[in-house]
Amino acid sequence: MSRWYPIVSVATVVERAGCYLMVEEDRGGPQTLFNQPAGHLEPDERIRDGALRELREETAWQVGITDYLGLYVYQAPDGKTFHSHGFHGMALAHLGNELDPAIRAVHWLPLDELEALEREGRMRSPLVMRRIRDAIAERFYPMDTIHER
Repeated sequence: MSRWYPIVSVATVVERAGCYLMVEEDRGGPQTLFNQPAGHLEPDERIRDGALRELREETAWQVGITDYLGLYVYQAPDGKTFHSHGFHGMALAHLGNELDPAIRAVHWLPLDELEALEREGRMRSPLVMRRIRDAIAERFYPMDTIHER
């Protein structure tokens, strides 16, 4: 009997002056896709630490994570199931480090532009706009909702 394992990922919604921190990725399709700074959790990495690492690697921004948006479960078209922990935070400083090579560009985009990209099918997954809309609605949970070690 084989065991099923979800893929654990983290993503952070960061808003500044009405714009959202987004990464543009080349995923091999006809167009680039947009996502929050997000990625897979590494072995033995704490969930919040993984989110902070992905922010640094993908955007070169130091962010203060303030709230937990919750656990988002998504089954991708290829059948893989993702358990994505969503966070909300605020930009503190630009670090200037090199970006992950998978990132084509980093953008601060207003909601209307994100909605236009969503209509064009340019979001990495349906979770991207769901997390933004949850953050706008202030659907936050305390950080101590997550119990680790």
